Amino acid sequence: MTSSDIPVIAIDGPTASGKGTVAQRVAKTLGFHYLDSGALYRLVALSALRRNTPLSDEDALADLAGKLPCTFDGEKILLAEEDVSNALRAEEVGNAASRIAALPTVRQALSELQLRFRKLPGLVADGRDMGTVIFPQADLKVFLTASVAARAQRRYKQLIEKGFSANMHDLLKDLAERDARDVNRAVAPLKPAEDAYLLDTSDMTADQAVEQVLQWYAALKK
Repeated sequence: MTSSDIPVIAIDGPTASGKGTVAQRVAKTLGFHYLDSGALYRLVALSALRRNTPLSDEDALADLAGKLPCTFDGEKILLAEEDVSNALRAEEVGNAASRIAALPTVRQALSELQLRFRKLPGLVADGRDMGTVIFPQADLKVFLTASVAARAQRRYKQLIEKGFSANMHDLLKDLAERDARDVNRAVAPLKPAEDAYLLDTSDMTADQAVEQVLQWYAALKK
């Protein structure tokens, strides 16, 4: 069996659309591996901020990305053995990751790392370009979206639960700016794959969204 025979479910969408939660639950239900591609960009951002690496220094950032000592352990994300799961959710890290994600050499360095997550019995990958760039032949492609208001509310709740301070006005502004960067960047812009299923989760629970994705996958397997 070659890697191309290993099933992949690609779930893309903008910030705080719920794709991470949905992808994790789908992976757990199917017994598949899980890839949070956005976490990789956040890991590069966190490393850069800690080292005071300028976010304009593309070569230095690409070098960081190529040597990223990261491990996914269930819901934990480790950076050189340190659990940085909560640190990655800070808005400063998220905004830096959004800027870094527009850099072609960084994306190239991380694309090779992402492809290595494709292992038996299968993979559920979430991000911005899983179905369009990284896994264009994925068995199922889903594009999750939600209104900016719904996404800001989710992010606000998430940050408060993790002990971070949050301001709704600032969150709405940050989400709008990140959306603009993601959609308009020259390399791998955020957009649905042509054959992706579109799922608006504005008025859906996570359980409902998970059930819909599982139904689509089951129908394809038939």
